[in-house]
Amino acid sequence: QVQLVESGGGLVQPGGSLRLSCAVSGIVFAINAMGWYRQAPGKQRELVATMPSGGTTNYADSVKGRFTISRDNAKSTVYLQMNSLKPEDTAVYYCKVDVLSRSGLSADWGQGTQVTVSS
Repeated sequence: QVQLVESGGGLVQPGGSLRLSCAVSGIVFAINAMGWYRQAPGKQRELVATMPSGGTTNYADSVKGRFTISRDNAKSTVYLQMNSLKPEDTAVYYCKVDVLSRSGLSADWGQGTQVTVSS
């Protein structure tokens, strides 16, 4: 069974930084795209950043130049470095990973981690 464990959320002041991590555990044959999404209260979940196994990364316009997605394939982990945080970045952040396991291809989600940007 594939599990995604997120960490790194919290409370930060505007202009501050946080780094989110999402580690994939379980028997996985391959990891394809990895990404981050967020959902603010009363809003739909939206894409923040994605990184395929090969190719260019993709960012939401609202985070370009401030957020950086990266991955460590040896650790089966995806990261989201968030700098110059704004109050509008407040949301629950979810990682999403496309994996090939004994169950076949699947898109798995993390449990979510709260990020609150407030003074």
